[in-house]
Amino acid sequence: MNKYHQILYQILSKGKNQENNKGSIKYLLNQTLELKPIDLLELFEGHAVARKKLKDELSLFMAGERSTKAYREVGVSWWDYCGPILVNSYPTYFEQLPKLIERINLEKRTSKNYVLFLGSNNTESNQQPCLSLIQFQIERGKLIVSAYQRSSDASLGLPSDIYHLYLISKQINLELKSVTLFLGNVHIYENNIENTNSLLRGETATFNLNTGN
Repeated sequence: MNKYHQILYQILSKGKNQENNKGSIKYLLNQTLELKPIDLLELFEGHAVARKKLKDELSLFMAGERSTKAYREVGVSWWDYCGPILVNSYPTYFEQLPKLIERINLEKRTSKNYVLFLGSNNTESNQQPCLSLIQFQIERGKLIVSAYQRSSDASLGLPSDIYHLYLISKQINLELKSVTLFLGNVHIYENNIENTNSLLRGETATFNLNTGN
């Protein structure tokens, strides 16, 4: 059982129940998921993530593209519920990432914590980023990526966010040591529990996107 599957199992076996505007969830608070390169390989080989779509999505985020039509054109339709424009969402903050990556590659300072913050208090948004912070640190010539995630849909969003963080790390000219996620609230929606159990049994599983009203 890889580390991602371990998180799923922990939610199913120890999670508490909660209702929110998107439906019923089983959740855990304040979980940590540390992934070494071998763990990332096990995850991506054993779990179907939409690699091309996620790569294209990240490129649009980093270009500051806010039109959901542009995402649909590369096969990414999961932002359609936000309407025609992503307001103060991922592209608003990820468009700052290319300059930060350029700076890291230029400086490579072990004494510097390079940080990208995603979000702002009291700011209107039609999809507040689930990722709140990404931090890049260098230790003994290797890259350590840390991320705080305020809310994580373990069935769909979590593996996608992990893949995004991996793709970001590949743009930094350092060997990757680890990607660690601090998960404030990690959960599985009730309508995805059965298929999550199927996934843990090694069966093919698909999941429903829960977007609320």
